[in-house]
Amino acid sequence: MAEPVKEDFGSEPVKEDFSYLPLPDRFAHKNWKVRKEGYEAAAKEFGNTPDESHPVFKPFVQDPGLFKGAVADSNVAAQQEGINALCAFLKYGGTQACTKTRNSAVSPIVEKGLSSTRAATKQSSLEAIMLYVELDKADPIIEEILPHLAHKQPKIVAAALSAITAMYHAYGVKVIDPKPVLKALPKVFSHADKNVRAEATNLVVEMYRWLREAMKPLFWNDLKPVQQQDLEKLFEPIKEEPRPKRERLLRSQQANGGLEDGMEGEDAEDEPQEVEEIDLTEPVDIFSKVPKDLHENLASKKWSDRKEALDALFAVANVPRIKEGPYDEIIAALAKCMKDTNIAVVTVAANCIDVLAKGQRKSFAKYRSRIMTPMLERLKEKKQLVADALGQALDSVFTSTSLTDCLEEILEFLKHKNPQVKLETLKFLIRCLKHTREVPSDPEVKSIADTATKLLTESTEVTRAGGAEILGTLMKIMGERAMNPYLNGVDDIRKIKIKEYFEAAKVKAKNKPKPVAPPPKAAAAAAAAPPKKVFGQKAVAKAAANVKKPAPRASTPQAEEPASATLQPKQTTGRSIPSKLSGPSKSGLAPPSGGLKLQKRLAGPSNLSSPKRHVPSPNHDDGGTPAPKPTLSHRGLAGRPLGKPITTPSSEPSFPTPRASSISPAERAELEALRSENDRLQRTISELHHEKSKLLSQIHELQHHNAQLIEDHTRDVLSIKAKETQLVRARSDAQAAEQALATQLRENERSRRELGRAARGAADLTPQQQQRPADGDADLADGIYRDNHGMNGAARGGPPTGGGLANFDPGLQRARSYARSPSEEKENGGLEAGKANAAKQGLGRPQ
Repeated sequence: MAEPVKEDFGSEPVKEDFSYLPLPDRFAHKNWKVRKEGYEAAAKEFGNTPDESHPVFKPFVQDPGLFKGAVADSNVAAQQEGINALCAFLKYGGTQACTKTRNSAVSPIVEKGLSSTRAATKQSSLEAIMLYVELDKADPIIEEILPHLAHKQPKIVAAALSAITAMYHAYGVKVIDPKPVLKALPKVFSHADKNVRAEATNLVVEMYRWLREAMKPLFWNDLKPVQQQDLEKLFEPIKEEPRPKRERLLRSQQANGGLEDGMEGEDAEDEPQEVEEIDLTEPVDIFSKVPKDLHENLASKKWSDRKEALDALFAVANVPRIKEGPYDEIIAALAKCMKDTNIAVVTVAANCIDVLAKGQRKSFAKYRSRIMTPMLERLKEKKQLVADALGQALDSVFTSTSLTDCLEEILEFLKHKNPQVKLETLKFLIRCLKHTREVPSDPEVKSIADTATKLLTESTEVTRAGGAEILGTLMKIMGERAMNPYLNGVDDIRKIKIKEYFEAAKVKAKNKPKPVAPPPKAAAAAAAAPPKKVFGQKAVAKAAANVKKPAPRASTPQAEEPASATLQPKQTTGRSIPSKLSGPSKSGLAPPSGGLKLQKRLAGPSNLSSPKRHVPSPNHDDGGTPAPKPTLSHRGLAGRPLGKPITTPSSEPSFPTPRASSISPAERAELEALRSENDRLQRTISELHHEKSKLLSQIHELQHHNAQLIEDHTRDVLSIKAKETQLVRARSDAQAAEQALATQLRENERSRRELGRAARGAADLTPQQQQRPADGDADLADGIYRDNHGMNGAARGGPPTGGGLANFDPGLQRARSYARSPSEEKENGGLEAGKANAAKQGLGRPQ
């Protein structure tokens, strides 16, 4: 325990020293001066630590309450130093220091630090908040600050809003989620304190810099009309400003070398800084709102019923964000609608796919394989309204997936025989390349470039221009150098066109060269070793030029011993041959291998005694010859055995001659022949490429002509079938007419025969028979004989009267038989025949 301070009234009181106390004890001391000194000492010790694992951090990590008391110190001077100590602790303590103390320190900072009357304390408190965000993530910090927006003291609410505004200004909306804050804005806008409302206005203006109109759906309708008008006036100058950039990076981003910051500075226009509206709205469950009779109406035979069903689905699905659900059956029905014969149904179905893909975004990717192929097939429709709807739906489907997912089907439909499908698919691929954020892989680039190169030989100008635009857009992504190999067979005129599209293209993905990592220390040391890098070359000129770089290193004694040791294993005889490094050189340079001899011979005077003076050295053998190392078996001049110059020292100056001299005439002639053969092969390849291009052009023209012929043939076949149908109908009508005519002819013939019979019967009558009483004439007029006199008596059993016999005349019987027709006999059923027989027998009926 500290001793009490002794006071001396004759002199100044002696100040007690508390520096011997541990930092945690000084942080919790009752004397504010001791605490203040402890905060200052802690900040100094934190700054002197070599890394985050230093033991000085351990007590504060284990007991986060120490900084809770420091940032809320009752003494304002000590509080300021306590917050400074917290900043140093976070700055040098790393992520662990952040995660262990934020739950206990952030709330006191907001209540005591941000609302302090001291400007330095406010600034330190805000820096501590920024460090908490920088070291880990912003969500826990926002969760700690948001409850203070409902604090009873207005100054604390205003301080919390000011801190949130500063956080968004420094880190942006990509690091800090704006949704929780936007949802809390209506409450602070209705606060009674004007300072709170002013800070809320500043926060909304800062949000508008990042989000623009996308933020309004979450809170705008809850504001008063006057507040909306005031905010709109503040938004007007912001609309003309460029998108803001982040001022601070997270610690994880700083560890990556600030690549994201550089990306923002270079491609600020390509990297969207705003958060889209879909990311700020809550998902809506539309599956329960889909009409129950949707599939029944889609199966209706009336196109109007199908269109009304799709209109109802579009009204339900047209929301900013859609909650995930089992939409497989709906997607299958929409895919089937792509084959509908009515273009109005196809258009509405495409609009439904568009809103479903936009609403579900990445979760819609699982339906891509089921819907994209029918949509690409339907691109054959020439109506521009249908083509635009399909194109927009395809763009939304692509946004929910990636270029890699869609590329295979797109390239397949670029080979479609229908020119309209090929053209619309080509436009779709261009839009995909312009809007993709992922750089295509090398195989994908090759497949795209090959397909686009083939399109350059199409017969239509629009398709050729589309192929050039694909290559130009792809060149914008990958760079000119990467695309040069794919343009070797393209003529200059088309290259100019591709270059124009390249300069005009605006893409969101660019192939950036990867940063070159520094070589490891071992690799750097190996690269610095002269024998390993220089003397493996075959050209002596290169060896002589490169050997000058490592030469100064060989002058040290440490370098001389390994160099001599590496040369000893090369001996092939029992006699040891020392290297030139055994003694000091006049030039002050100790070459590591025999390669430097060649340099001296090339650069210095031609003195033949110099090699003899270095190679045949006195006893420098250590007694044994170690086994040669496999890594030094092929090192150019350093790998040559040194045994031969020992036996014939006079010939030693000529041993590097094969290396120094040029190639032999035979080899040179062979080289020239190979070069000429290579040139000839190159020309042949070029001619073959040109011939291939011509043939491909002819093939495409023939394919186009063949497609036209197929269409004409199909049209002719359909026309023939229609004519055949008409002919069958005409034949059927003719047969029916023939049958009716035959019936009429038979009827006419029957009538003619009856008329002839009647005429012949009338001609056979005598004048007396023709002058019959009126009643007899009436009977003959009917064609049926009636006996009203004698036969009636006979029928009753009496004898026939004279008048009856007189009236009966056989001529009448004969005339009646001629007047009958077969049809009448059938109708009478043989009754008249019975009457005639009775008249012949007894002119009466049998009794």
